[in-house]
Amino acid sequence: MVLLISSCLLVSPSFAQSPSEDELGAWYMYFVQKKFKDSPWGIQGDYQFRFWDPGSDLEQILLRTGLTYTPRNTKVTFTAGYANITTGQPGENTRDNLLEHRIYQEALIPQKIGSRVFLTHRFRYEQRWVDDQDFRTRYRYNVFMNVGLNDTELRKGTFYLALYNEIFVNGERAIGDGRTVEFFDRNRSYVALGYGFRDNLRFQLGLMRQTTNAWAKNQLQVSVHHTF
Repeated sequence: MVLLISSCLLVSPSFAQSPSEDELGAWYMYFVQKKFKDSPWGIQGDYQFRFWDPGSDLEQILLRTGLTYTPRNTKVTFTAGYANITTGQPGENTRDNLLEHRIYQEALIPQKIGSRVFLTHRFRYEQRWVDDQDFRTRYRYNVFMNVGLNDTELRKGTFYLALYNEIFVNGERAIGDGRTVEFFDRNRSYVALGYGFRDNLRFQLGLMRQTTNAWAKNQLQVSVHHTF
């Protein structure tokens, strides 16, 4: 399936220097989603602090917010939003940090298999303005899977297994000044254990493997998922 196929895809280097592949990185993330009462509209956001190591060598600060729309009598959610990203190089040098402005559009399509398996397909299209690069676009596909372990719903008191796999594909290969990137940008595979503290508040602790043509690295992921 998609998980097996996409794990074979490699991508081009995104940084001037490669990080240490042996050192465990860490991502700390907060995801929030709010639907306006009796309305198909809502907002969502994710705010992430990513490190090449457990918490001192900055990889990225990503701040992303979007406006959501769920057509009535459907479960499909469309989003348009903006992200501000600061990307750091591995090591102590902060002078080469890159600033990126990004707008994106996405569709989330949920699917339930049996009584305990929850799938979500996410299709995302990004338009990117990165320091010292030409305008870029990128396509992303992510399949998420949550499996309830002690309950059939992801609610308070539920332990669950969380997995995902995401493929990134560049829309343009030329990024200016004769520089190019590969067609496949990167691949991320993830597995975690989740727990519902409340019906609308879940916590996940997991490990993500990120692979590019230049390097592959494991990242600890700590995330909070909050809905209103």
